[in-house]
Amino acid sequence: MFRKFESQMYCCNRVMAHVPSHRLRLAFYRNVMKFQIGPDSFIFMDAWFDAPGNFTMGHNSIVNQKCRLDNRGGLTIGNTVSISAETCILTADHDPNSSSFSGRTAPVVFEDYTFVGTRAMIMPGVTIHRGAIVAAGALVTKDVPELTIVAGVPARPIGERSADLDYSINYGVWFH
Repeated sequence: MFRKFESQMYCCNRVMAHVPSHRLRLAFYRNVMKFQIGPDSFIFMDAWFDAPGNFTMGHNSIVNQKCRLDNRGGLTIGNTVSISAETCILTADHDPNSSSFSGRTAPVVFEDYTFVGTRAMIMPGVTIHRGAIVAAGALVTKDVPELTIVAGVPARPIGERSADLDYSINYGVWFH
C-alpha cells in the first residue's frame, strides 16, 4: 500500500504537475487523486499536493503556479476563489509538546470570493471567510472574518472589502 501511495504522489507532483495540458492534469486529479474539482476551475502547473483525496474545489476558482497544497487534513476551496502563485497552505504539523513529536491535522477552508496574494502562508485549522483578502506574503494563523483584508506576519486586519461581490474568475488558458 505504501508503495502505491508513494508512486501515486510521485506521479502527481513530479510528472502530472509539469504536463502543459490543463485538461490532462484535471483528469488525473479527478480520477486518480480523487479530488473534487468544480467546472471552470483551474490548477496551474507545478502545484504540489501531499495526499490523495481530501481536496475539494468549487466552480470558477483558480490555484496559480507553484502552490503547496497540503491536503492531508482536508482542504476546501469554495467558488470564485483566487489563490496566487507560490502560496503555501498547510493542514498538518507536529505537536511541539508531544514527547514523540506526533503529527496532527486540521482542515483549511476558503469560502466563496476569497483572494490570497502571492507567497502567503496559511496555517492548519484556518478558515478564510467569504470575501476576505489575504495580502501577499502574509502569515495567517487565525480565521479571517468575512470581507476583512489582512496583511503582515502574523496577519492582522488592515481594511474591509465591499460586500457587493459579483464577479467571475476565468483563466481559460490551455497551457498553464
